Amino acid sequence: MKFSTFHLFHRFDGQSFKDVYDYHLELIELAEELGFDGVRLAEHHFRDYGVVPNLFTMLAHAAARTERLRLGTGIVVLPLHNPVHVAEEAAQVDVLSGGRLELGIGRGYQSYEFEGFGIDLAEARDRFNEALEVIVGLWTREAYRHEGKFYRTGTEVSLVPRPVQAPHPPLHVAAVSPETVTMYAERGLPILADPAATFRKVVKAAETWRETAARAGHPEGAELVVARSVYVAPTLERAREDQERFEASFDRSRIFNDRSAPIDPRTGRAAQGFEYYQDRYLKGGTVSADFRWEQLEVIGDPARVVEQITLLRDAGFSNLLCDFGSTRPMPLADMKRVMRFFAAEVMPAFK
Repeated sequence: MKFSTFHLFHRFDGQSFKDVYDYHLELIELAEELGFDGVRLAEHHFRDYGVVPNLFTMLAHAAARTERLRLGTGIVVLPLHNPVHVAEEAAQVDVLSGGRLELGIGRGYQSYEFEGFGIDLAEARDRFNEALEVIVGLWTREAYRHEGKFYRTGTEVSLVPRPVQAPHPPLHVAAVSPETVTMYAERGLPILADPAATFRKVVKAAETWRETAARAGHPEGAELVVARSVYVAPTLERAREDQERFEASFDRSRIFNDRSAPIDPRTGRAAQGFEYYQDRYLKGGTVSADFRWEQLEVIGDPARVVEQITLLRDAGFSNLLCDFGSTRPMPLADMKRVMRFFAAEVMPAFK
């Protein structure tokens, strides 16, 4: 099992944008020091939920401050971008980092962001699939031309620069619904499983992916990534107490609300293609502490956390994307202690 850290770059009250950036860049440097395998950064727009609109700019900066870490996106929302720009910027980061880029991609879901860009959320899946075709085409062909429904190159072009990794940087597609998992497994594209999905759902997603990919003739060994909220404490009692304190300190409706929901503004219902997520983001994140403890989070003392990670590994995941508290207003020194304790007490069991 590999271990990566997830960085939402959520801006809490009283923080400047530079405060947020400096906080997470220090944690990225610490992740390298502690032996984590990689980091992944989240893209968001128009609100403090996440304040990195261009992941490649931040990853290029992180590349200069690290030497070994894999540098990943989690995720680039392809429908909000020109895929030619994505292919170019990703290739540039791959060159600058010496071939350390991991490209996590997805169709997105936040209606507020799509409205801000003037893009119909119901087109997200078709835009995503076409954008992916363009990116892979540019990366793998010396000369490439595309004339599609949403995107066109206009003429035959050659990508400059070209990525270091061959045939291209590793791709991971955000997916957990059975339809999406099956679709990309048939193409051999590894998934990045949703942190808001239960253990049962992500385990099923990994099983579906492995079975479907095998039937389609793809070789074994693909790296599947699962994102989880992660917290480890010296005792189970301390972990439960800390979980309750974390939840009391943050209004989860700031994340799970009508702006986050994949809602078609014309109907007030889930946008076409997002029926699987109906109501998830309209409940204000109001799930019980017991539900989070049992079904959502990797949390507990070291023994319990090792057991939970073993379950994910045995299901077919080989990289755990650890969110150590992206929505917790935790002082930097405290967050560093959390990461150090996890690296010392949990990671050795899987190395």
